[in-house]
Amino acid sequence: MKNSIKNIASIVLVALFTLSFTTPENTKKEIKTTQSKVVWKGYKVTGSHEGTIAIQKGHFTFNDEALTGGEFVINMRSITNTDLEGEYKGKLEGHLKSDDFFGVEKFPTASLVFTKVKSSGKNSYKVTGNITIKGHTETITLDLSVYGNKATASLKIDRTKFDVRYGSTSFFDGLKDKAIYDDFDLVVDLEF
Repeated sequence: MKNSIKNIASIVLVALFTLSFTTPENTKKEIKTTQSKVVWKGYKVTGSHEGTIAIQKGHFTFNDEALTGGEFVINMRSITNTDLEGEYKGKLEGHLKSDDFFGVEKFPTASLVFTKVKSSGKNSYKVTGNITIKGHTETITLDLSVYGNKATASLKIDRTKFDVRYGSTSFFDGLKDKAIYDDFDLVVDLEF
């Protein structure tokens, strides 16, 4: 009887000791790509255009309930325009996929990998990451909100940093009303 009490006590002590020195595991939560949406908006002197682009795959990493990381791959071949119809829609989509813009035949994907995640309030995070578009990688910072199994973010990207220079007044003179602004916006709604 004494030995079995000693054995039970030893097991309890080992279990408590082990638990006190184990850190919680990171949990990877996959993005539900069909329920998630990325909207782009580009600006030119005479107006703007917008559309969508699909997430090929992605995940967030959590430690307990706190966001600690993330990684996403975008299918660049999925660029669509949503504010035009017919011939003009097709022409714009083809031009965006061409080498003038994103060169999707050579660069079919873009990616974002979180390198630093810092809480900035309840359900809010300041995220630093490496974004790769058209084979060029730049560091960006964005604000991300997470509520339950959903996350949202808005970010502005300078396309010229990724060698997307078509129609940019930063590189070409005399464009007048053909000029396209360097920055474009992404509005991201994710479900996981």
